[in-house]
Amino acid sequence: MDRKHNAKLVSSAKELRKNMTKEERHLWYDFLRDYPVRFYRQKVLGKYIVDFYCREAKLVIELDGSQHFDEKRWNTM
Repeated sequence: MDRKHNAKLVSSAKELRKNMTKEERHLWYDFLRDYPVRFYRQKVLGKYIVDFYCREAKLVIELDGSQHFDEKRWNTM
């Protein structure tokens, strides 16, 4: 993956940081913010904005929160 900074996505990443989902807030404030290894929120990586990124662990975390919930899908299962 190209790790170069994509300046076009910076403003979108900042907006996403301001408007985190309930699930993202929970993970950030209750766990990752004070984790001994540094995590970044809404990090621009190449042409993507990832929810959470840890450079040291080479780890990306993407959350599918309630905005992805499809009630019709769950009612047919």
